[in-house]
This record gives sequence, structure tokens and C-alpha cells, in this order.
Amino acid sequence: MNALETRNVTKQYATHKALDSVSITIPEKTIYGLLGPNGAGKTTLIRIINQIINAEAGSIEIFGEPLQEKHVGIIGYLPEERGLYKKMKVGDQLMYLAQLKGLNRKDAFARIKVWLEKFEIKDWWNKKVEDLSKGMAQKVQFISTVMHEPRLIILDEPFSGFDPVNAQLITEKILELKENGSTIIFSTHRMETVESLCDHIALINKSKKILEGPKTQVKAQYKTNTFVIEHKGAFTLPATRYELVAQTPLEDNLISTTIKARDAIKGNEVIRELIDLTEVHAFQEKLPTMADIFISLVKGEGDEALKKHLLEV
Repeated sequence: MNALETRNVTKQYATHKALDSVSITIPEKTIYGLLGPNGAGKTTLIRIINQIINAEAGSIEIFGEPLQEKHVGIIGYLPEERGLYKKMKVGDQLMYLAQLKGLNRKDAFARIKVWLEKFEIKDWWNKKVEDLSKGMAQKVQFISTVMHEPRLIILDEPFSGFDPVNAQLITEKILELKENGSTIIFSTHRMETVESLCDHIALINKSKKILEGPKTQVKAQYKTNTFVIEHKGAFTLPATRYELVAQTPLEDNLISTTIKARDAIKGNEVIRELIDLTEVHAFQEKLPTMADIFISLVKGEGDEALKKHLLEV
């Protein structure tokens, strides 16, 4: 079953079309990266899913059902614009938000206690939000998003304001939530986070979806059949099948050679040819990063220009 499907979702603001017939499919129990530059339409789509605003056209299904008001209770939403009541104490705030999500007071207290212990902040219960640092307040808001154990969690730039230690802590909790059965939609500009966390991605640009699929499949789509070899001893591969891209001398008489196969080929086949010609010390296929793909497609360079760019970096 898919956690969420949007079909031809369109949203118009006066003369600006924020979403133009956007269709995405989010498999259940995955981490799904919703990517795009500022103003692309990501936040508009997230707000429609959360029923904060309505679409002009299109439909949305959540876990096989048309999206309805009742589904608010199975969604956890962490917006990019954080919003906590500054004068309220942390415990009172979390209790209030948990009850809004349908938890009774006893269950809410038990879950809040567990999450405060997970973050090692159980002594914060009586602290006022206004007395917390930005990072501390972020932790409280993250807890408020997930403590009702939502099946679908939407995180909009969840690492904003966190130092590396706390960013790693949040990463661990996100992976735990996935392991426990939640589906997570991740809206972020941090491509290193997409590389390490996301299973599937969609790229929205200028209100349209321009790319979607499993992350490994997307990266494979843009690979250039380029390989980097560290070796000792010169070698020559058939010019009809390979192009020499670059060659750099290294320490200990080693050489780094970058080659490009003229046709699609598996790395194992290249290695088999190389071991008869030179002493191979390291071998790696050069795949595009998500940052490479994101930047090039958003710039509108197209597939061929993207592949040329990847050969040059």
C-alpha cells in the first residue's frame, strides 16, 4: 500500500500558479525526500496534505482512502515556521498538543515522559518555552510532532537550527520512527541529508514535478559510465570502447586514471579487463550526487548538459 498519492494537484494564488498538476506517490514505511528550490511549491503541497489550505483541482489518497478531516490524527507535521506558545511550560505545552491529537491525559503523560527521556531533557517539564534556546525549542517541537505515533510524518527543514550533535540525534530518532512503521516526508535543502536518509525523492521546480523515483534509481538514471582507478603501471584500453578523461600521478608510484565507457557497462566487466593490464589498487564508479542532479535540473540544463557537468566535476 502507498502511504500517500496525489493526482494532478493544482493550486492557484491570484495570478501565480503554486502547483501545476502535481502527482506523486509515496510508498508506505519509507523516507521520501520532497525537494525543490524556494518558491517551487513544496510548502503549498504540504499545507494541502495537512488540510490547512485546499487545492483547486486534483485528489489525494492517504493509506488507500480519500483524504478527510479524520486523517489529521494520523499525521504529524513539523512546519518550517516553528510555533510554540512562549509563555507556556514545556510539559503543559506538550500535554495540550497531545490532547489536540486525540490522546487522553494518561496516555499523553506517558508518551511525553518517554520522549523527554529519549532526548535527555526530562528536567525541562517546568521550563517556559521563552527560556529555551532555539535548538532546545526545536527538540520540544519535534516531540510534539511525533508523540502521538502518527503513521505519516511531514518534516519541513527539521534540522534548521540544530548543531551537528543534535542533528545526529534527530536523524537517529527519524530512523527509529521509520523502523517502527511510520512513513516520513522530508522537505529539505540539505542534499547530504537526502543522500543519507531518503529512500525515494521527488523534485518540484516552478510548480511542476520534474523528477520522481527511488533514490538509487534516480542516481543510476544520470550515471555517465565513468570510473576512477588507482593503479600502478600504465595501461591502454580500446579507444573504440573507452575514453580517457583524466590522469593524475599519486604517491608511491600510483596513478589515478578516470575513464568513460562509450556504452553502458558494469563495473565488474571493467575490472576484469583492467586486472590483466595493470596493478589495480582502488576502483570506483563515479555516480552523481543528489546535489549534482538537483542543481543541474533546477538550472534547466537538461539531461545531456547534466551528464557533461558530471564528467567535469
